[in-house]
Amino acid sequence: MAASLSADDPLLKQTHRDFISGCHILHYHRVLDAYGHLSVRHPHHPDRFIMSRYIAPATISSERDLIEYYVENAEPVDPSSPKGYSERCIHSEVLKRFPDVNAVIHSHSEAVVPYSISGVPFQAAFHMAGFLGTQIPVFDIGKHYEPGDKKDMLISNTRFGAALAACFAPEGGDSSNEPAHAVVLMRGHGFTVQGPSIMDVVLRAVYTQQNAGIQTTALLTRAAHFGPGRQGSGEPGIVYLSEEEAEGATDMTRRSANRPWRLWLREVEAQGLYVNMA
Repeated sequence: MAASLSADDPLLKQTHRDFISGCHILHYHRVLDAYGHLSVRHPHHPDRFIMSRYIAPATISSERDLIEYYVENAEPVDPSSPKGYSERCIHSEVLKRFPDVNAVIHSHSEAVVPYSISGVPFQAAFHMAGFLGTQIPVFDIGKHYEPGDKKDMLISNTRFGAALAACFAPEGGDSSNEPAHAVVLMRGHGFTVQGPSIMDVVLRAVYTQQNAGIQTTALLTRAAHFGPGRQGSGEPGIVYLSEEEAEGATDMTRRSANRPWRLWLREVEAQGLYVNMA
């Protein structure tokens, strides 16, 4: 654990506690299993971020499990820190590319992965996932391999991480510091979600997974009722949220994010599995 992770700082201590709770909530809702991870920008040093050491998210329990990294290169502030996640460059590069992003989650949700490989567009199917909008990019790491790269699908260096982070930006090479997308799918791998806080990014991750379940059910229901191969034959299509509805729903979830957070916190506190000593 880096020396600057001081328990005497109330804001930092609350950040640690929220971070650990966020990891537990994500596991409880099956957004993360033994793999996947959350990060948060340091509340006092925006050029640093915090992740856990190389353990399953559900088992993170105290500040001793946390490591502080530099945003610039994803290297630990304390060189003697324990082993960290190999894909921390996902987090460092998104945080580097977008200064107003303060938290990032990477998930392998089995409900979402099919939309990264099927060619079926993933978009907001219900109001709690309005932040998805009407277009979600799919990052294909296969387009970024160079000779000598290990083709294990992992974002294991800053080059891959920067390519993924660029998918959050507006189309057309816009250099804006504001991300245009809350979520990016990753071909055959999962998804990454960004947000302004731990609370917001956890909400987005949970409802991204729920949206995938709803959209899949809608697609199957429509196919079962109308039969395969009849899209465009006069039957109504699936009605997704419009751009305006997605924007309005995003504002709604942003204003009310504290409500599900409080519920989810009580849920994990009631379980015997999760320990939070921060």
